Amino acid sequence: MTPFYIAGRPASSDDVVEIRHPFDGRPVGSTSNATPEQVEEAVAAAAAVAAEAAALPASARAAALDHVSARLKERAEEVARLITAENGKPLKWARGEVSRAVSTFRWAAEEARRFSGALQRLDTDPAATGRIALVKRVPKGPVLGIAPFNFPLNLVAHKVAPALAVGAPIVLKPAPATPLSALLLGEILAEISGETELPAGMWSIVPIPNDRASALVADPRLPVVSFTGSGPVGWRIRDAVPRKHVTLELGGNAAVMVCEDWDDLDWAAGRIATFANYQAGQSCIAVQRVYVHDRHYDALADKLTAAVEAQRTGDPNDEATDVGPLISEDAAKRVEAWVGEAVAAGAKLLAGGTRDGASYAPTVLADVPADAKVVSEEVFGPVLVLARVGSDSEGFAAVNASQYGLQSGVFTRRLDRAFEAHRVLDVGGVIVGDVPSYRADQMPYGGAKASGIGREGLASAMADYTEERVMVLTGLQL
Repeated sequence: MTPFYIAGRPASSDDVVEIRHPFDGRPVGSTSNATPEQVEEAVAAAAAVAAEAAALPASARAAALDHVSARLKERAEEVARLITAENGKPLKWARGEVSRAVSTFRWAAEEARRFSGALQRLDTDPAATGRIALVKRVPKGPVLGIAPFNFPLNLVAHKVAPALAVGAPIVLKPAPATPLSALLLGEILAEISGETELPAGMWSIVPIPNDRASALVADPRLPVVSFTGSGPVGWRIRDAVPRKHVTLELGGNAAVMVCEDWDDLDWAAGRIATFANYQAGQSCIAVQRVYVHDRHYDALADKLTAAVEAQRTGDPNDEATDVGPLISEDAAKRVEAWVGEAVAAGAKLLAGGTRDGASYAPTVLADVPADAKVVSEEVFGPVLVLARVGSDSEGFAAVNASQYGLQSGVFTRRLDRAFEAHRVLDVGGVIVGDVPSYRADQMPYGGAKASGIGREGLASAMADYTEERVMVLTGLQL
């Protein structure tokens, strides 16, 4: 049984949790839920060590992060296979996730080394002659990180790495469906010793059921809450703790606009088909809505349908598999129901539309009513909706006609059109010449509207976890 970690030390309880492979239900590992007493120990340790953690030299923080990056790289294949086992994503996508986590910790180490603050002259006014301000950022306090199942390693990394980089203790709650990848990360963190050793209490990884998380959220010793997951849960968290600093990454309904000037329809079709279905569509920036200028609609519809049908589904341990199962059969049944509702309302099924256990066939829908759930909500499954628009501006308006606003893709080669998209689209990121599913882990990442508040990306998250503190020096000759 895999241990969890309380104040950096392995622990277990009698509340055993068995993790099963989403594809075939076989057991792939086990751990246990932390008891309330163990959770209290983790939180108390984080609060007790906060001042010591904040005072850690940059060299120690960076070296610890470098260690994690290096060990993940050394154990990459093992870690990828663990992700596939508990999450069900195909091995090629699991390997990509490990590679990203390696970069996430490496970037955190680099940001920790240059997290230096700024000097500000104050003698711009005669009354402040001889004064200068040193502005640095200090941790707001211990962080509660709550991670989702769809990227069980890299989205954990985006909670843990920036906290360690700024010297903030973190208590991490992994997703109940996929705790093993986070606990392997704990094993690597526990290896750190010598000059790079982190103070006891600086990190804990505590698997607990979701219905026990509210007490952690409410605990005043954890003034920062970083949550990635479903919108209703995220907004309830924010409403429950209005005096805390809460960051929310709540998903999206990612749209693509294929503009009038774009002629490489093979590239667009291939990219859209791949990234509507990677992770079985269980990505906040998986392509869901595709708006196509009338000039290209018929040709792209044919190419896109063929590209989607070419996506290979099956056992995620098979090297050739493109699309694996959803996280559970219940998740696949929900997708099946939403597609069925759309077809019953008049949508045309161009590809897919069938379920086998937890697996759902990559699906293309056209002529879908605007109020159908597959258009208005986040499907979080391998389904894309195709729609014709008469102009690029009409397409941009359609992209914005959503409660979500995480990222959008715009296929154009026109510089003025790219700048127009960046100006008018109410989203956190616009990816030009590609799908919205592109993310570099160092860049600011987050959304507008119902997609959340705050930004991930190492420097952005480090800013979220900290606040400015000013020191004014007086009587200096500048």
